[in-house]
This record gives sequence, structure tokens and C-alpha cells, in this order.
Amino acid sequence: MKLITSPTSPFGRKVRVVLLEKKIPFELVLDIPWNADTQVGNYNPLGKVPVLVPKDGETLFDSRVIVEYLEHVSPVGHLIPQDPTSRIRVRKIEALADGITDAAALIFVEFKRPEAQQSRDWMLRQQTKVFKGLEALSEALGEGTLFVGNKLTLADIAAACCLGYLDFRFPDIKWRNTHANLAAFHEKVGSRPSFKETVPVA
Repeated sequence: MKLITSPTSPFGRKVRVVLLEKKIPFELVLDIPWNADTQVGNYNPLGKVPVLVPKDGETLFDSRVIVEYLEHVSPVGHLIPQDPTSRIRVRKIEALADGITDAAALIFVEFKRPEAQQSRDWMLRQQTKVFKGLEALSEALGEGTLFVGNKLTLADIAAACCLGYLDFRFPDIKWRNTHANLAAFHEKVGSRPSFKETVPVA
């Protein structure tokens, strides 16, 4: 199968980590949707990455859909629990982490517009989502080292990719100073080979 993503996409990173953790072979195709010569639109009508192109079957897009598919492709290292309560908790943490990432990405895109066209009120609204989301993420982790149980799940992958994206795009957000538990969590999960191999590069 083939994964189309950009080298900086936090959602593409989430899928890459899942593929690596589940030991699923894949071809990585780097394509930046903002570039004039991008081919992403040929696979995803929304023109967004990541996109998964299986050898047989329908092209998939949106990281949550792709991860759900990958859980069924390989029995190795299940990342979404079968137990309904744990499963919902994992997906809830994933949604929270993805929401923080979405808000941060929107701020980054807004900063790329000419300053006269930027909406400070709109960026402040997104920034509020980031900070409130981090508070909720920290509360959800509590004193634990992982979000659900003692085994890596999709919740941990999504949260670590979110924090990694903040480090990459917004190093001035000193989230480690206010959320020591997230800092310890990120250091632990970030030491895994799958995360070291997928660190975003400009």
C-alpha cells in the first residue's frame, strides 16, 4: 500500500506511526498539497493529506478513517481496544488531540496570510481551543504514563503527535511548563522508534 502525505503533517505522522507500530509495509509518497504540482487532489477530492492507497480497494482519506482500516488489516499490535468503555475513551482522547492539532494548524495557516488580512480575533479563538484542549488532555492523563491502561493505544499516538506538532510549529507555547505530566508522557512515547523515525522536518 501507499501513503501520501507531507513531511510536516501531524495527521500523516499519526498514520505513519500506526503503520510502523503495526509493522505494515508501505510506500511513503511525500506530496505537499499547497504546491502547484501536487497530485493529492487526484486521490482525495478535498485535497488534503494523509491519503492511503491500498493495493486493492478504495482510496482512503482522513487519518481516523485510515487508522480504523489499518486496525482490520493487521492483527499485530491492536491500538484500539475491543472493550467498549476503553474503546470510547481511546477515540475520545484521539478526538481531543486531533482538535488541538486542527486549531493549531489553522493558526499556522492564518499566519501565512498577509498581515493586513489576518484576523486576530479568529486566531485568539483558535488559541483558546489549544490551551483549553491541553488542559483537558493533561487532566485526562492524570498521574498515568499512558492514557488508557499500560499499553500503547491510538490515544497515546494522537496525543504525542499533537504535542510534537506544537513543538514543531509553535515552540513559543511552553506547554511543558504548565503540564509536567504531558511532558513526561511525550518523552516516554517519543522515545519509541516509530516516533523518532517520523519527526517532522521543514
